[in-house]
Amino acid sequence: MPPVAEFRTASFADLSARAFHDLLRLRVDVFVVEQACPYPELDGRDVEPGTRHLWLEQAGAPVAYLRILADPDGRRRIGRVVVAKRARGEGYAGRLMTAALAELGGSPCTLEAQSQLVGFYTRHGFSVDGPEYLEDGILHTPMRRDTPTA
Repeated sequence: MPPVAEFRTASFADLSARAFHDLLRLRVDVFVVEQACPYPELDGRDVEPGTRHLWLEQAGAPVAYLRILADPDGRRRIGRVVVAKRARGEGYAGRLMTAALAELGGSPCTLEAQSQLVGFYTRHGFSVDGPEYLEDGILHTPMRRDTPTA
């Protein structure tokens, strides 16, 4: 049985240098190395005051991560959703999405889903919000989650 994954959340200002390094390493290991997508991982958005970093940690190392951004139009954006290869199938992405949506409350939000994951995001209340497109060699689909109605 794997060790329990502990939930963490922080703004950039509250991240230690080591924590930020480990989160970036997870993102690069999956997006750049595993998925063979060379792209500018350091986009400047991690350090913005409105950005929240959410991750799950096992034995002191991150195994899953996402970030919540505050876009200029006021909408919130979820991005960089990633799970380490060795930790897939444990429900970690769903656990992080649930935590992110709880943090957002009823605020509308968007994301750019890798197209093979549209069903996953649909289960979390997102709907397709535009045509599929190719980015960095991977098909993506824009999605949105509007304010829930009572």
